[in-house]
Amino acid sequence: MKLIFATANDNKAIELQELMGDFIQIQSLKDLSFTQEIEETETTLEGNSKLKADVVFKSFNRPCFADDTGLEVEALNGAPGVFSARYSGLDCNSSKNMALLLKNLAGFPNKKARFRTVITFREEKETIQFEGVVEGKIIAERRGNYGFGYDPIFIPDGSQLTFAQMTLEEKNKFSHRARAFAKLKAYLMGKINT
Repeated sequence: MKLIFATANDNKAIELQELMGDFIQIQSLKDLSFTQEIEETETTLEGNSKLKADVVFKSFNRPCFADDTGLEVEALNGAPGVFSARYSGLDCNSSKNMALLLKNLAGFPNKKARFRTVITFREEKETIQFEGVVEGKIIAERRGNYGFGYDPIFIPDGSQLTFAQMTLEEKNKFSHRARAFAKLKAYLMGKINT
């Protein structure tokens, strides 16, 4: 089964293909030469995830899914949340985003945070969403060379390592994205087996 993943992010596509194994072949927007910029104009992860899935479904008229992920820091009232990828402004990158987050969190003793992913699966007659959450904490110093985004400063509950210190296989034991995707995979397998 081929399924379009509404992302141009190679890291995400590789991460999810690893989770799917041979059950589903993930096709990214790059694989399909889709270069249109999909503006994330919604104010929630659910809204942005659905918006992206709708655009891609209308472009290809094939089953697809999209995700939106945010890092929600308790002491910052859930920020950066839906703005995680562009937290430090228009000229943002992961390093700038982490620097701003650590600056804004300085002085707060509460370092609790969670990553939350919402996946929207879209086909002709159905749109359904799945959520994955991992609780953890923010640390002040960056550790590790794997992963992307805020991975170097996030330690999930139950580990001593940041996401950036884990291999992809290790990260997927904790990952918010892996948890949401496991729900999507179970749903798709249920559809195939009925």
